[in-house]
Amino acid sequence: ICFESISLIDVQGSNKFLEPFFKGPRKQTENNWALDCGAGIGRVSKLLLLPLFKKVDMVEQNSDFLSQVDDFVGKADASRLCNRFASGLQDFTPEPGRYNLIWTQWVLIYLTDDDFVRFFIRCKAGLAADGFIGIKENVCKVGREFDEEDSSSTRTTRHMKRLFKKAGLTVVKEITQDGFPAGLYPVKMWLLQ
Repeated sequence: ICFESISLIDVQGSNKFLEPFFKGPRKQTENNWALDCGAGIGRVSKLLLLPLFKKVDMVEQNSDFLSQVDDFVGKADASRLCNRFASGLQDFTPEPGRYNLIWTQWVLIYLTDDDFVRFFIRCKAGLAADGFIGIKENVCKVGREFDEEDSSSTRTTRHMKRLFKKAGLTVVKEITQDGFPAGLYPVKMWLLQ
């Protein structure tokens, strides 16, 4: 499986999912500021969020990854990456009322259920008027799958929705990412308010 081909499919799917809410004549909120949660070296910021938003903040637990962002993203776009927070999501609190979109992708598998709910309660307060929380995660079909190698825990769609409800969030849109190779976990996207 080639990561570059998955990355392209991933970004195209996410863009198709998000763009109607933030661009064009039928957009539902502004596209001023997004937050990339579990940002790594900035792949999602560079390929998805910066083309859609005027400014992007990043939160990433590994400060070494954050130190590589400018080189990966490029100087021109890096100037629109405003704040880079070195923090785990379980400890992070977004600035109240700031973000039109708070995007989490392939990082919630590292949070306990309690940390997940508390994080999204704080995120809800971090949304600007009519802002959204976007989630893209692997899901399993039954139970909960724990990976001892990286200490991740993959949840079912049903489990995810229970956690959204506990955090006081409502699902606005939900789709399954298509185009990924067989043998990978199904990947779901949700837009929440």
